[in-house]
Amino acid sequence: MSLRENLWQDDLSQVELRETLIVAPDVTVRQTVETMRESSSGCALICQGQELKGIFTERDLIKRVLAPGVDADSAIETFMTPDPVTVPMTTSVGSVIKTMHQGHYRHLPVVDASGVPIGTVSVKRIVQYLVDHFPSAVYNLPPQPGQVMDAREGA
Repeated sequence: MSLRENLWQDDLSQVELRETLIVAPDVTVRQTVETMRESSSGCALICQGQELKGIFTERDLIKRVLAPGVDADSAIETFMTPDPVTVPMTTSVGSVIKTMHQGHYRHLPVVDASGVPIGTVSVKRIVQYLVDHFPSAVYNLPPQPGQVMDAREGA
């Protein structure tokens, strides 16, 4: 089966999801960033109980928090991206890639059938899926897309 066919047939069960880092909306930015740093996570899901309210990413930190006059002890809900796009576990890898590309997302919350977050898929995890499942397609790519070598490499 080709790479293209696999991308549209394999679902997110084939991708190693990141454990969900969840914080409450009233937790401070400072606490959220510290928790993200400690867990080496690029995002945190903001949940009220089991209901997903928003997502806070490194991009949110750079664009919304690291500005003059912003109080790091403010509630995270002030700086989160509300109502993030989510994907169910049954979504194909190809569809996830398309959604991430079109929305310029680096992280997407993965939810169960009732909408409860069960993990996060990131660009890094998608790349790892590609490397694990299609090593020859990844490792044999030229440095520049569409590049054709004039001569063989090596002796």
